Parts: sequence; structure tokens; C-alpha cells
Amino acid sequence: MAIVVSLSPELEAGLREKAAQQRQDVSFVAAQLLETVLEWEVQDSEAAIKGIQQGLEDFEAGRFRSFDDFADDQRRKYNLPADS
Repeated sequence: MAIVVSLSPELEAGLREKAAQQRQDVSFVAAQLLETVLEWEVQDSEAAIKGIQQGLEDFEAGRFRSFDDFADDQRRKYNLPADS
């Protein structure tokens, strides 16, 4: 199946440069890049869902801390000023 995608001149130039560096056809490189992004998106979504599920399980099990404790830790970690 053929899909036509319009690219900005800068993006097209970058894609063509990448294909030339890899000595590959520009369509092949574009397909590889799209496949990588789509795989990453699925993995990212799965990781987010897993993290949310873990957070809910922790909360239900009583493993949590107050927002104030969290905010204090972040201020110390990143050397942020205390709230006024």
C-alpha cells in the first residue's frame, strides 16, 4: 500500500541526508523510522499503564506519602526555594 506524506523542506532534507549516510533508499529509511516511533509509542503506553497500576496498588496497600512530603523531597533534590 502506498501512503503519500507531505514533509517540510527541512524534514525532507534531513530524511534524505539520513538515507544517504546509511546508503539506503529514502523510503526504506522513512519506513524504519516510522516503525521505530510506533513501537516506542506502544512501549511508552504500556509503561505508563503499568506505572499507574502500580501506583494504585501501592495506594490501596497504604504505601504512599503526603504531597507535602513529596514536595519537600523535590525541593531538596533540585535545590528549589521553599514556598513563601
